[in-house]
Amino acid sequence: MSSTLRRLVTALAFAGCAALACGGLSLSSTPAAAASKTPINIGVVAPFSAIDGASIINAAQLAADDINAHGGIDGRPVKIFTYDDHASSTDGVRAFQRAVNEDHVVALVGVWISEVALAMEPWSGRLKTPFIIVGAASTDIPKHVHDDYKDYKYTFHLWLNSAFLADSVCDSSRDLLVKKFGYKTTVVMSEDAAWTKPLDAEYLNCLPKAGLKVLDHIRFSPDTTDFTPIFNKIEAKHPDVVITGIAHVGLKPTVQWHDQQVPFLMAGISAQASASTFWKQTNGATEGIITETAASRGAAITPKTVPFTDAYTKRFGTTPAYDAYSTDDAFYVLKAAIERVHSTNADKLVDALEKTDYVGTIGHVAFYPPNHPYAHGMKYGKSDITGIMIQWQHGEQVPIWPESVAKAQIIFPSFVKKTASK
Repeated sequence: MSSTLRRLVTALAFAGCAALACGGLSLSSTPAAAASKTPINIGVVAPFSAIDGASIINAAQLAADDINAHGGIDGRPVKIFTYDDHASSTDGVRAFQRAVNEDHVVALVGVWISEVALAMEPWSGRLKTPFIIVGAASTDIPKHVHDDYKDYKYTFHLWLNSAFLADSVCDSSRDLLVKKFGYKTTVVMSEDAAWTKPLDAEYLNCLPKAGLKVLDHIRFSPDTTDFTPIFNKIEAKHPDVVITGIAHVGLKPTVQWHDQQVPFLMAGISAQASASTFWKQTNGATEGIITETAASRGAAITPKTVPFTDAYTKRFGTTPAYDAYSTDDAFYVLKAAIERVHSTNADKLVDALEKTDYVGTIGHVAFYPPNHPYAHGMKYGKSDITGIMIQWQHGEQVPIWPESVAKAQIIFPSFVKKTASK
């Protein structure tokens, strides 16, 4: 990483937590009545130096400030404690232990990387503390709750799991690429990570059903620096589109795709491209990239989406990444649960969280019951959460799917062919 890029990422990471000293306590503005009562401590865990990690921290601070400005939770102020997991499972577990044993949090919110979330998940049961995961996507997170409810019941997954993310990409590909442009073939290209194993499995299942024949399936190391051999291999297959699964890696494949004028559209999931800072980081190379995300500027998914996007952008000078939306929703879901039972007792909160029925920034938030294969996972479907697709167009993130939020049609970079291969 260049020194300039490092400074940019670091500045973003600390934009929302300058007063936190990256691991300290943050107090939000609180009405006097609430301030006089015992605070409710909530822990927030994320990798501070990652775009998506900083988005979690920023959104948590914004939510805490807004909640406190309106009387707190059950009349009590919120204090957030932030912990940098450094994208490390070990540091994530240590953060969980510190949060409960030293800072006495009543719940933890956050985590971007699935490997970190999976390492922390057992500790929610050992420490009997609700754990709301907002960024990681592995299907194993809710499966653990189903398979061992007694020890994992404190974990809730407030983001689409990998299989549902794949379904969202497949549905949008059918509507946007197959039906409109007659696309017929694809290559799946994903980083080798815990979250992409179920993602790719579902891609291979649902893409053919959407009308796209899978010509090849490529998994690459997150340490890959030169994507030229991979792009050459894909080009030899002549696909109409490449469907991606990238999060830890995003900058290099995007820049090299653009600079090498690789003649196919890139769509699917590029988590870093959900943040508006990605345009500057790629020097505009992200133009034309299509990615699934939770929401975006101008996408009025619910009456809460645009106001949250505007408030976040005004405060932090950048639009939210996908997990900022789920973080905001997590704080209000937790607030509703505490106020429903008038308690921060962990078991009472589990019962209350299981009854979640909340319209948030990304849609209707509800969790599957304990007997569902994705127990305590977020419900997916037209009446619940489906995600949206955005495309980078002329330096802006533009919603293009579903039609209910779409602001424009797909555009094609000059080096990308528009018509399907014969």
